[in-house]
Amino acid sequence: MSIVVFDPDSTEDVDFKDRMRHPAAADSAGGMWLSDTEPSFIDADALRKGRLAKLRAWMREAGYGGVVLFDPYNQRYATGSRNMFGYFLRNSTRYFFIPTDGPIVLFEYPQSYHVSMVLDTIDEARPSKLVWSSVSGRDDETAGPFADEIAELLKKHGGGSMKLGLDRCSHLQALALEKRGCEVRDCQGEILAVRAVKTPEEVRCLQVSMAGAEAAVYAVREAIKPGVSENDLFAIMYGEVIRQGGEFIETRLLTSGQRTNPWFNEASGRKIRPGELLALDTDTIGCYGYYSDFSRTFRCGPGKPTDYQKSLYRMAHDQVQHNISIVKPGMAFREIAERAWKIPDRFVDQRYTSVMHGVGMHGETPFIAHAMDYETYGRDGFVVPGMVVSVESYIGEKGGREGVKLEDEILITDTGTELLSRFPYEDEFLAGAA
Repeated sequence: MSIVVFDPDSTEDVDFKDRMRHPAAADSAGGMWLSDTEPSFIDADALRKGRLAKLRAWMREAGYGGVVLFDPYNQRYATGSRNMFGYFLRNSTRYFFIPTDGPIVLFEYPQSYHVSMVLDTIDEARPSKLVWSSVSGRDDETAGPFADEIAELLKKHGGGSMKLGLDRCSHLQALALEKRGCEVRDCQGEILAVRAVKTPEEVRCLQVSMAGAEAAVYAVREAIKPGVSENDLFAIMYGEVIRQGGEFIETRLLTSGQRTNPWFNEASGRKIRPGELLALDTDTIGCYGYYSDFSRTFRCGPGKPTDYQKSLYRMAHDQVQHNISIVKPGMAFREIAERAWKIPDRFVDQRYTSVMHGVGMHGETPFIAHAMDYETYGRDGFVVPGMVVSVESYIGEKGGREGVKLEDEILITDTGTELLSRFPYEDEFLAGAA
């Protein structure tokens, strides 16, 4: 009896020629699919190539010879590749070398090369030099071989530039690269700036992601009744996100009653009582990895909302609607902050952390702070067509019994804005409002 020994570092089983080993390599329309979360009406090939072209245009302009991407969001943006996403959010062991011009090399988790080699945005797969190094206490041993390989690629394909961008890694890898002649730069912020303006295909992904998140919120709304727990409702929302083709929810922001004030408590086993508010924020990584971010507040029946609940809701509604109405393409971030809805004094202490923030593959650039926080958190810039932002509100006074969370997602267009989140507001809270 012969024993076959598999080499986990081998890539000989990967067909780099026709890329058709994996059953997901092509669909009936001739496009390449990584998962069933890609909607059929999106040109996935154009989506991947459009994003990569934007990334490389920035690299040329900034003088980079190449970048090494550890962040799974950036990896997906640049190549369309996804593998064990949650795992690699905490383990920087899967990485890409992307030169300004030349072959893109994936350094992959052993024996999973086939997952991504269906994509023509990836030219080669090699075994990662950093797999399990932290777990095994071998970081000192692996930093050198890692840097040797990256420096060699940069010298060969960097077009004469040794400027190398890293979106995240440990100081050991950065120091090792510098010892080998690389001019290392932290490029995470620069990449987020590139990602801030969406391609038409990205906008379509955001739209279909939103449709799935809205379905999930509707399922929660229908399930609200006395005695149901926050965890019960969060499970319903999560299940519907997955059923709609989404991937995961970044937070557990679904709370009820007194747990809605202050904001940022997370779902618990608390059971909802009649007449209480239920507030949620979607924070959903949905279709093809695109974010859906809107918030709604509901009420558990029977009966009618109190005057106080109505007043909270109306203020939150007014804040969102006013701040959407002032946004125009070309407008400065600071001007938006200065013209934003004025929060009544008793709600200032517990204001939401931003007026609005960018949306893409997650919560992104820009971050537009309140005028009172601008010197601490704000930055200068302009909203431009193709940006997508979520407009935020939380209204709850310090020591108050409840609070209201509302939020909508909008696309900046050439002429104004377009609403992406279309889940309706609650008529019972707005009846009689001015």
